[in-house]
Amino acid sequence: MTIKSSALWDFEALTDTGRVRANNEDAIAVDPALGFAILADGMGGYNGGEVASGMAIALLRASFGRWLAHAGPRAPGRAVCLALQVGTDEANSAILEAGSANSHLHGMGTTLVLAVLGPDRAVIGHIGDSRCYRLRNGQFDQLTRDHSLMQDQLDAGLITPEQAAQSPHRNLVTRALGIERAVELEVNEYPVLPGDLYLLCSDGLSEMVQDAEMQRILLQSDTLSDKAALLVAAANDNGGRDNISVVLARALGDETERGAC
Repeated sequence: MTIKSSALWDFEALTDTGRVRANNEDAIAVDPALGFAILADGMGGYNGGEVASGMAIALLRASFGRWLAHAGPRAPGRAVCLALQVGTDEANSAILEAGSANSHLHGMGTTLVLAVLGPDRAVIGHIGDSRCYRLRNGQFDQLTRDHSLMQDQLDAGLITPEQAAQSPHRNLVTRALGIERAVELEVNEYPVLPGDLYLLCSDGLSEMVQDAEMQRILLQSDTLSDKAALLVAAANDNGGRDNISVVLARALGDETERGAC
């Protein structure tokens, strides 16, 4: 996907069906002018996953996008968090109602990860196991914590990381958009430094490519387009068992102070 970058950020996004699935239930959207990026990974029978992820992207882009265009990039962090949750609540209700009204869409839902990228901060929100990573000065960190059964088991010490890698419950999420009447978007705010590289991805990447390999690819001196293509290729080379989506955003601005959400 060719994306026009802003004065503060470079963007690139790519989605791929993978080597096993017949259709792509992932959806992505990037608005460089607003510094807003969204990635959704749908789930559900028939084309329910595609419908859920598409609805989440369209509704959040419209509702929160309008709010952000009015509030501006320096809106208070708490206001951004509140507006994101309001938009998430609206999308959740719409997806839930659509699933209830159509038997073919019953039970559909979607995970979600999004970024609001300004001159001095990155506000990251997520639901489920779609992730956000950050590469800073060679250090690669996962910024989001999966809302999944496997993560809960890891946190409780019930399984080891080695057992988690082989767990049959890897894809069981404990939080998703469109499944229950209420859902909480987990939101955190991070300071931005020049050169920071943020990666949003569906589990079609994180399940197929180890963090160390993602880090190696991102450290290569390629364009963002090359990096995105290499990440998707790595997931496909390792089996491509799911749809694969990535959004990359690289900070071009000046170093600024840390904020809090």
